[in-house]
Amino acid sequence: MALAGVAALALLVGVAVGAGGGSDGGTQNAEESADRPPELPGGGRRLFPDRRVVAFYGAPQDEELGELGIGTPASAAKRLVKQARPYATRRRPVLPTFELLAVVAAAAPGEGDLYRTRQEDAVIRRYLRAARKAKAMLLLDIQPGRADFLTEAKALKRWLREPDVGLALDPEWRMDAGEVPGDVIGSVDAAEVNSVSDWLAGVVRDGNLPEKLLLVHRFTEDMVERPEALESPPGVQLALNVDGFGTKAQKLAKYRVLVPRRFRAGFKLFYREDTGLMSPREVNALKPLPDVVVYE
Repeated sequence: MALAGVAALALLVGVAVGAGGGSDGGTQNAEESADRPPELPGGGRRLFPDRRVVAFYGAPQDEELGELGIGTPASAAKRLVKQARPYATRRRPVLPTFELLAVVAAAAPGEGDLYRTRQEDAVIRRYLRAARKAKAMLLLDIQPGRADFLTEAKALKRWLREPDVGLALDPEWRMDAGEVPGDVIGSVDAAEVNSVSDWLAGVVRDGNLPEKLLLVHRFTEDMVERPEALESPPGVQLALNVDGFGTKAQKLAKYRVLVPRRFRAGFKLFYREDTGLMSPREVNALKPLPDVVVYE
């Protein structure tokens, strides 16, 4: 979420992030045959280059947090499937994805003075159930505030042990001591990202899971410090998502500067903040072609 979302972030102060509910959708691992390893939605165990991810980003607490939070999870799934259709080809189908804010940066200190709030399990469960009905993947996004990404990722382990759940990191909202979300633009060092990817690879290995997506957002060159040191261990597909809103010319220029050369590329679009929303045809003309397309 780009810095224009600070107003929405402020609205979260004093709002229970656990809003919502729903019954347990159960674990997919338990449903898998003992002699057949779990697969991704739609089949298969490899993400790229077999599939292309198209995602809606957001949370149910406020529509300003992104498209995913508008309406019910079921209605968001219908809109997502429609939006994703132009990105699919016969050789490379689309994997629709819910990018749910599972850890939300906050403008108030909160528990432990960490300036972040965790979604309650009931909210994550509700979106996972809706994603499964739509044969979609769930991507849990972390805006850590003054916490660190690895600690917050480990708190989500019960969900990340599922074959259809991945992880996203929002360094914009990673604060150092004394910093407050919304006042400054955060950043993360490659070593911290690598600690998350190594841990996530262990989750994949221990559970014999299909590949997991680790999506890292950035819209400035220094938002990920020492990007040349980033690693993508077996079982984890690291994608760097070129974030930030603006005109088409601004977004194209940013993509040329920030697009990763060693990892999978992502591109983010903003329904309300972009000036002249780029069409799927225009996104499909980007070089290199984004493996991940996110709508906020």
